[in-house]
Amino acid sequence: MQESHARVYAAIAAIPRGRVASYGAIAARAGLPGRARLVGRLLGETPQGMELPWHRVLRASGQVALPPGSRGFREQCRLLRAEGIEVINGRVPLSRFGLDADLDRALWGLPP
Repeated sequence: MQESHARVYAAIAAIPRGRVASYGAIAARAGLPGRARLVGRLLGETPQGMELPWHRVLRASGQVALPPGSRGFREQCRLLRAEGIEVINGRVPLSRFGLDADLDRALWGLPP
């Protein structure tokens, strides 16, 4: 496995329960800014036996990337809700559940 791929998987694994991150945020945390599509590809190619909180990775808009109504879409929404993450019409409010939500609130005074 390439080192850059290992960094992406480590960044995904580090998303804490009850939080989400965008593909782009994961790429940036892995030292690969602008490589959001690589993150998506690697999630689809996760090595057998590697357990990752894949459901915590979303589009930059907070939208679930899987096709609405698909089995994967429903499973991702179910897993997010099981962690107490609000999902409305397939979208998570990043200002409340994003990885950097607390920092955003501290800096900009966003509502809880």
